[in-house]
Amino acid sequence: MDLHKGSLYWPTTYQTTYRKKPAIKAEHYDAVIVGGGMSGALTALSLLDRGLQVAILDKRRFAAGSTSANTGLLQYSNDIMLHELIEQIGLIDAVDFYRNCLEAMKQLKRVADRLPVDPHFIGRESIYYASDENDVRRIEKEYQTLTKYGFPCTYWDRHALLKNTGIDRPCSIVTFGDAEVNPYAFANGIFDLAEAMGAHLFEFTEMLDAKESNGSLTITTSDGKMRTKNIIFTTGYETLPVGKRCGADINRSYVIVTEPLKELPAWYEDALIWETKRPYLYMRTTADGRIIIGGLDENSGGMEITDELLRKRGNELQREFNGVFPHLDIQIDYVYCATFGESIDNLPFIGEHPHRKNHFYLLGYGGNGTVYSMLGAEILADQLCGIKHPAAHIVQVERDAEEVNGKMIL
Repeated sequence: MDLHKGSLYWPTTYQTTYRKKPAIKAEHYDAVIVGGGMSGALTALSLLDRGLQVAILDKRRFAAGSTSANTGLLQYSNDIMLHELIEQIGLIDAVDFYRNCLEAMKQLKRVADRLPVDPHFIGRESIYYASDENDVRRIEKEYQTLTKYGFPCTYWDRHALLKNTGIDRPCSIVTFGDAEVNPYAFANGIFDLAEAMGAHLFEFTEMLDAKESNGSLTITTSDGKMRTKNIIFTTGYETLPVGKRCGADINRSYVIVTEPLKELPAWYEDALIWETKRPYLYMRTTADGRIIIGGLDENSGGMEITDELLRKRGNELQREFNGVFPHLDIQIDYVYCATFGESIDNLPFIGEHPHRKNHFYLLGYGGNGTVYSMLGAEILADQLCGIKHPAAHIVQVERDAEEVNGKMIL
């Protein structure tokens, strides 16, 4: 599967080091992680922090898949608003899920502070504006719900939004506790730290099969075999090497990165910005004075991605951006499309396979992929250590969702 196509920005900002494969594999691992992206990195670190022996493998270079195309907007709010999630899964689970996402934001900051590299992890506010008058009531209800359950946010009417940002839209919620990051440097920094902590890293190593015998798993890879107690799939939007994916759609999004601006506009607190319409426009600034703009999500089963289509979508994103900031002149430097997954019920899939013991999954489908990865890493680390995580049942791999006509079966 092609996870992205076009010219990527993040790999130009950070020089990765060549990682030699371990000269000797361990006789037996506590966990082998299949997938060397953001989810795999965070999962490895959580397991290492609990004293487990870990190996990570990927058929590419680490962080070269979806992580290199991640736009690095980190938010505790989800693509599904809290008040709508309450209607879907109930008050207690919905609020707990949001609280776990907020805690995951804090955990991501703690991870960033430990790294041997600077991933440009910077705390930001997020501005979530109503795209038109039809969404005003939804924004107001969401603000009331977030406030009622103690989530850090405030409300701006049209006057306040226009005065503070120059954005002329009906209203917005401003959430606190969010952040931006260079996801490529962040993930690579975690792998460097993990390796220093004793993890075994295997790049360009494809998993081919896994068989259980006497309570242990033997994994066959393109680089030989290894034995482990547990296997964890953090394969993102790739086709799973074992099993199949149901209950989720694989789509694609488009992104442009501007040339550096001599002076960034009067951009309120360099906030992260997104909107209520679907598909939504989202944008952020970067440490070197650029603007990242994404959106135009579409089904990945459509037309072929050509250079002409990328230019067309890039120009469309530029026009959408200028519809929000009409007086700002930007020039496109990078344009690409990236694959992403969305579950039918808007929640990630995290936990043990319902019928294959010691097979675990962290599939962070949705617009909050990195936050889900952090949450999932902690859930799986707890489960492997025999601890029941309070949010595990909300995101378990097999779940019924009759209200949204979906079920995940692996």
